[in-house]
Amino acid sequence: METRPLLAVIWSSLPALAAAGGIDHKVEYDDSGIWNRNVQVLVEATTVGTVVVGALSEGNDRRFGHALWQSIDAMAVGALTAQAMKYTFSRARPTQTDDPGMWFQGSGHKSFPSGEVMTMATAVTPLILEYGAEHPAVWALAALPVYDGIARVKVNAHWQTDVLASMAIGTALGVYAHARPIPISVSILPHGVTVGWRKSF
Repeated sequence: METRPLLAVIWSSLPALAAAGGIDHKVEYDDSGIWNRNVQVLVEATTVGTVVVGALSEGNDRRFGHALWQSIDAMAVGALTAQAMKYTFSRARPTQTDDPGMWFQGSGHKSFPSGEVMTMATAVTPLILEYGAEHPAVWALAALPVYDGIARVKVNAHWQTDVLASMAIGTALGVYAHARPIPISVSILPHGVTVGWRKSF
């Protein structure tokens, strides 16, 4: 599937994120309704859990399972990338300062990028690329990183550019993972893990 439509959808959603308060401005704190921190954690945990359980159940030999293993690859690389960038840039969070220009502040400053938004973007991108052309409803998965990005800004956990960068990097990592014929995780894990529970039992 062409990656350009996916990138277009992701980038077209960026104004919605910026509208949460303008690029790199602290917004009024909002932890209510769907923006509540518990809801954010539940959505992320459900997304990650679905990908992992689905991959283990389906196995790499099935098309759906293969796409899920690609999502696992992307999520793993995304998590490492996000952590490395957090330590490198050590940007202060909106909860720590009103100044979005506080970069390289040292230990305890981990605003850039958003690891959670990165996780959501990396999780859904391979699935959208695999099935989006055949099943347009799959494109609705792109709403997950958009939701998480807005939510993270609303609870003052990140600046707007933190989540925008995370979405862009996460999407790129998902595109890379989808392009690999054999997921990295499949190549390094024992075959019994990646063959799938359905096939094993």
